[in-house]
Amino acid sequence: MCTTASRHLDEPLTGTATTARTWLLVEQPGPWGARALTSSHLDPALGRALEAAADGTGVRLALIRRPGRHADCHDVRRRHVYVAHTVPGNIWLHSAAVTRPERLLDLDFTALGRGEHHTFDTVLQGRPHTGEPLALVCTNGKRDRCCALLGRPLAAELAASGVEGAWEATHLGGHRFSPTVLVLPSGYAYGRAEAPHVKEILQGVRERRVVIEGCRGSCAWERPGQAAELAVRTTVREDTAEALTVVRTDGAAPRWEVTVAHTDGRRWQVTVAQGASLPPRPESCGSPLGSPARMDVVAVRELTSAALSG
Repeated sequence: MCTTASRHLDEPLTGTATTARTWLLVEQPGPWGARALTSSHLDPALGRALEAAADGTGVRLALIRRPGRHADCHDVRRRHVYVAHTVPGNIWLHSAAVTRPERLLDLDFTALGRGEHHTFDTVLQGRPHTGEPLALVCTNGKRDRCCALLGRPLAAELAASGVEGAWEATHLGGHRFSPTVLVLPSGYAYGRAEAPHVKEILQGVRERRVVIEGCRGSCAWERPGQAAELAVRTTVREDTAEALTVVRTDGAAPRWEVTVAHTDGRRWQVTVAQGASLPPRPESCGSPLGSPARMDVVAVRELTSAALSG
């Protein structure tokens, strides 16, 4: 079966062609600068050390804080810390509370990037998270003012309406689609989010479903894989979480052939091409007009048994 798709993914919310399969979230109240790990009330030396420890491991770091007014306080006695792995077949979310954030440097970041949580549990006495799924709303106005202007009201509305897993977060990418939301542990990102839709998305996570409307892809995959997996979900109307996996990506920019597999054995080959968003638009609030890259799904073809054996 071959279908031509007009669907495109302008920019994955992760904002990069690299994967972010594991997320490490550290609570840090107070103001954030453009590079929050080194320009907040977190010790900048610790922030630089954490960035160096995570580099190349597949772990992405972000700061989080509860929605609302952010007191300019330096004394944080106890911080929430979360780590999530987002690859289907090994999706998990663990949490801990720390009084000495420098203990984070004792983590085995390479193991976390592989999807192994034992180092988090051993070093920080972490445990599987038993609460609500997390809804991370990008509100880092120093990175892009859209995130503050649009993200902070959304985070506040979610918290006021009783969404326990709502947190403000530092840079998530995709500013021009603000407010942007990353849901963990599922790893799916959403753009131009509104509170009722976020609640629907979180209910889907509880029911092990993926809400496709407004979805910008799973951070478990690189950009072509994000577009391909969503295209297959749309084509075959598959909303079951962890049903699909990106098993192979061939080619290079501006064109890829992505193989997407279903847990029932079916496979699809998805042709993805990199294009430019037109008409010209700003990359983010206050930026000059440009033509940001987007992922165009050219075709979705289900592979037959003969093609698979060949």
